[in-house]
Amino acid sequence: MTAPQSVAGLSQLSGRYDALLCDVWGVIHNGRESFPAACDALAKFRAERGPVVLISNAPRPCGPVIEQLDTLGVPREAWSHIVTSGDATRRLLAARAPGPAWLIGPDRDWPLYEGLGLETSDLASAKFISVTGPYDDENDEPADYRDRFIEAVGRDLELICANPDIVVQRGEKLIYCGGALAQLYESLGGRVTMAGKPYPAIYELSLAKAAESLGRPLEPARVLCIGDGLPTDIRGANARGLDVLFVASGIHGGETIGPDGLNAAAVADLLRQDGLSATYAIADLVW
Repeated sequence: MTAPQSVAGLSQLSGRYDALLCDVWGVIHNGRESFPAACDALAKFRAERGPVVLISNAPRPCGPVIEQLDTLGVPREAWSHIVTSGDATRRLLAARAPGPAWLIGPDRDWPLYEGLGLETSDLASAKFISVTGPYDDENDEPADYRDRFIEAVGRDLELICANPDIVVQRGEKLIYCGGALAQLYESLGGRVTMAGKPYPAIYELSLAKAAESLGRPLEPARVLCIGDGLPTDIRGANARGLDVLFVASGIHGGETIGPDGLNAAAVADLLRQDGLSATYAIADLVW
């Protein structure tokens, strides 16, 4: 497996691509503050080359995510469209309405369910489960849900996961996401369905948005994916046959960033261990 090419900035690559599909959390913000250099790089690509589609595993429709990005200081010039796992998941949920469904996740994720005609219930009455993340993502761990999941698996309840991420970085802390709960459920023998990265539905929506901005069909070879998550961003890009720029300073920064910056050998080893590949690697997204 070929090691990724180390690059100093997005400007080295921009002439090769007509559109970007860029991850959000870990690449342009950490949940508490935006990364100005990364936002500037996306804004310059958009102004000089083509559309930037932010592709997020946020378990909410894009509207609340736009509000969050505004609050964090991500300039709107840095993106053309936003497609979320929530957008893709709503299609799955609508097909299963009225349920009822046992909903797991924090209150801030409730916009996911608005207008779907979905009835809610406790585990005992549910026909399926919808997970956006732990109820309390600052303190809960997947093991806290084990006993209830064993009961649900025993009833053969399907689990719909709106956020395939296992963990994300909030400030300096890693917190569990919906994907960690889905991973546990599946390990117990449960049925899991997901629409976010690395699954096809979110990429189909994102590529359609990019082509819409361009006003013409996209050539896959002219699309660059950018992300920091191996099981989501990198695996999703690999599955679609798209080039990918791995941002090492995200959730894998402790393993891939050394005293002198990007550790290219560590990046190559990390990818190899997961059977994945990246076209390029960079410490932080900059122009």
